[in-house]
Amino acid sequence: MYADVIIDISHEKLDRPFQYAIPKHLEDKIRPGSRVVIPFGRGDRQIEGFVTGLSYTPEIEPERIKEIIGTPSDEMSIEAQLIGLAAWMKSHYGGTMTQALKTVIPVKKKEAHKNQKYVSLVPDEKAAKDILDDMCGKKNHSIPKERLLRALIEDGTMPWEAITIKLNIPSAAIRDLEKKGVVKVTQERRYRLTTDSLDTDDRRVELTEEQKQVLKEYHDTLDEKKPYLLYGVTGSGKTEVYLQMIEEVIARGQQAIVLIPEISLTYQTLARFYRRFGEKVSTINSRLSPGERYDQFERAKKGELSVMIGPRSALFTPFPDLGIIIMDEEHDDSYKSEQIPRYHARETAVHRGEMCGATVVLGSATPSMESFSRAQAGEYRALRMAHRVSEKKLPSCRIVDMREELKHGNRTMFSEELAEAIRDRLLKKEQIMLFLNRRGLVSSVSCRECGHVVKCPHCDVSLSLHRDGMLTCHYCGYTTPNVKNCPKCGSRYIRGFRAGTQSIEEALIKEHPGIRVLRMDADTTKGKDGHRSILEAFANRQADVLVGTQMIVKGHDFPGVTLMGIMVADISLNVSDYRGTERTFQMLTQAAGRAGRGDIPGDVVIQTYQPDNYSVVTAAAQDYDSFYEKEAAFRRLMKYPPFSHLLCIQITSEDEAQADGRAAQLKDLITELSVIGSKVMGPSEALIGKLRDVYRRVIYIRNDDVNRLVLIKDEIERYLLNDKGFKKVYVSFDLDPMNMM
Repeated sequence: MYADVIIDISHEKLDRPFQYAIPKHLEDKIRPGSRVVIPFGRGDRQIEGFVTGLSYTPEIEPERIKEIIGTPSDEMSIEAQLIGLAAWMKSHYGGTMTQALKTVIPVKKKEAHKNQKYVSLVPDEKAAKDILDDMCGKKNHSIPKERLLRALIEDGTMPWEAITIKLNIPSAAIRDLEKKGVVKVTQERRYRLTTDSLDTDDRRVELTEEQKQVLKEYHDTLDEKKPYLLYGVTGSGKTEVYLQMIEEVIARGQQAIVLIPEISLTYQTLARFYRRFGEKVSTINSRLSPGERYDQFERAKKGELSVMIGPRSALFTPFPDLGIIIMDEEHDDSYKSEQIPRYHARETAVHRGEMCGATVVLGSATPSMESFSRAQAGEYRALRMAHRVSEKKLPSCRIVDMREELKHGNRTMFSEELAEAIRDRLLKKEQIMLFLNRRGLVSSVSCRECGHVVKCPHCDVSLSLHRDGMLTCHYCGYTTPNVKNCPKCGSRYIRGFRAGTQSIEEALIKEHPGIRVLRMDADTTKGKDGHRSILEAFANRQADVLVGTQMIVKGHDFPGVTLMGIMVADISLNVSDYRGTERTFQMLTQAAGRAGRGDIPGDVVIQTYQPDNYSVVTAAAQDYDSFYEKEAAFRRLMKYPPFSHLLCIQITSEDEAQADGRAAQLKDLITELSVIGSKVMGPSEALIGKLRDVYRRVIYIRNDDVNRLVLIKDEIERYLLNDKGFKKVYVSFDLDPMNMM
């Protein structure tokens, strides 16, 4: 056997693998991701590397291939650990080693340090006063220098900016006194912090009996080395349980990673953890500058931080002694990367936990089908909290059939029941949240006479009409003015279907003059602090209503909210994806959980055109077990994950004939491989057959054994390296995709 080994690039600056022979006595020990000692270069030099792949085929003459020396027994460095994790990701999810390394080591470029300059006195206070008296005794002496000396005699050492900006003393005065040896200028590195202006008042709460029981079970079973699934209803106090777990980890001198699904959750989560752990907490996310990101990882690596909070990229924080990885809202789709390698943070977190001995805790009020099924099978240890803290009741949920509203002549986007509930809450000065999982002013522009939908000429998707009168493609950015007549039949009966967050906001303002509305969607949160400013304003009761997309339903805690209105519950049911019902249940349950978290009970109004769908009915009842039972029966019958596995192969090309031909060629290859238990579907057009003038084809392979799918992926990757016909075609892989392509 042979192993492809990549050198530790943190030392060697090499990112390509080298082939080594595996000695017989090591064949059972070495696998992708293993750390190995190898001979490298001339002489007797030995260095460490990581196995990225295995094969039985030598790339050069076998006698020229050196053997692996062994596997080191000492603890690996954090860089080595992350490179090993990248090797596993490359092997499991596909792509190149370079792509995997760029994912796990996201900050490879060294950023310039940000330094803080200080000015201090050289002589002691008495000598400094003598210098000041001598200076003031002279005619036409420098007033700025006098003011500087007086300030330093009083304060000792001062920041450069405090002197030059607040005291308005020119830098020339400082430099002149420095030359004379009266003052000295020093500087020290100042890290760019992400916790500025956070409240440090830790308002500890008494643990409930349920929380205490969960923590006891957690402690009693730590030796099992299994991931935990913390399944707790909305408002049950999962965050306090996380804090207790992390406190124990920090007390042992270890560190913690807390993953959250949305940037919009960062501020609220960060504030709560900062109150408990102070400056030992930081965050990493895509809104930070390169310098800020670099500083946070540097602080983590040096042991100056104990807790890192952020979306999935926080998983790769270079902590030297990681003790726990917590993945909140573990069911969320955003934990699956859409970039190559298309890794899932859940599986990757479990693997990193195994590598460094860290505990992994997955938390959710609506666990993913994958995690819940693994808990039932005993692969995960289940921890359950079925009640809200302080015995607060779950909100009451009402389902409104919008078909009946239409029959009774109501053509607005608000049912009579929701409209009345809004009026009631406004009178009572209580807060309201309205949720619509759709961006933009309208969904599409279509002809009422011939049914034609205006589509993007570059992508097989409909264009959306925005407030400025432009039709926009949200995939490639193509824009064009709105049409007055149907391009197909010439009819003037062509218009958009109004169903967006903007139109809800406009309708509220029109119906309730003086109402204070905040809107939170991709358009209103573009700035660095866009999420934070909106959430702070709503938390401070500066608005009556918060209208938003899915970013408002995940994990937020607003005690003043007593009404949640779900505008169209079935949008995610109508997509061509077997996960549609699961997403709908999770979305509705999470949205409902935002209401009634304070002292006043909450109400939820669910507007839907499919009131009998089991995902809607069970979400309204907050009944996860019933939903899981029904959904699991469907998944088993259809052999969908988690009861089987899917490998999606995407073939793309600017040449349609090439896309079709090469997809058929890969189908033939897969058939020839004859991997046991595999069912091949396709090739066929992707859901969006053309995107940015690139044609997209997909092949799906189903198998109960995920390792067999990885084997097929490996064989295809080898085949692509040797077939020059794929030069104009790009092939990528997605294992157990979260979205059908």
